[in-house]
Amino acid sequence: MIAVLVILAFSVYLSFFFPMTVKEEPEPERSPKYKAQMKKLWSVAQTAMRERKPFRAEKALLTILKFDEKNAAAYNRLGILYAKGQRYEEAVECFEIAQSLDNNPASIHNAGLIYLEIGEYEKAEMAFRQAIALEGDVPARYMALAKAEEKMGRPRKAIEALESAYELDPSVSTLRQILAIYEASGDTEAATATTARIEAQVAHDNELKQKKSTKRASSVGAASRILNSRSRQK
Repeated sequence: MIAVLVILAFSVYLSFFFPMTVKEEPEPERSPKYKAQMKKLWSVAQTAMRERKPFRAEKALLTILKFDEKNAAAYNRLGILYAKGQRYEEAVECFEIAQSLDNNPASIHNAGLIYLEIGEYEKAEMAFRQAIALEGDVPARYMALAKAEEKMGRPRKAIEALESAYELDPSVSTLRQILAIYEASGDTEAATATTARIEAQVAHDNELKQKKSTKRASSVGAASRILNSRSRQK
């Protein structure tokens, strides 16, 4: 439940700061009054979601859809709102409508997260694979797919998905998830090899942190020397 909400929270950020648009038809020209009203409604919805006022956010989003029934972004955000309130059937419906209006991988992925939460693992897998087909460079898509595969008792496919996520974003946390699957399946040889990978990744990450720290210290030192030199010249 927590993992689903974390990913949905990230989706909220993407939805508000990188809004979706309907691709099939150009948006008709609207009057300045209409645009001002819509901007106000979006602001109300954004503020309400940030302040955790779901009823106010829902009202604003539904009002937007009353005036613009083909607004995929509004459906997507409404779906996120419903999902956070555990209104899963309504959330899936909103994501599916958003996807039908604008074939956006985020809407498909969000629907997959709901299917995952309610135990519809096959539907979740299909949704995640469809989202990956549209946008295959997002690690979270593969992480979610791995969870669905694991729930269906397919550890090898779960590991394949996690390895794809690791290729896009080499992280210790992903390797630890791979390790947990190997340990659960009793594959001690693979678990040992993965443990070695984790240790190597940790060492690599620490080396990068040290280099960044040294570079930062060097930059600060250089800036300090320049300032001292100018001060003496005065």
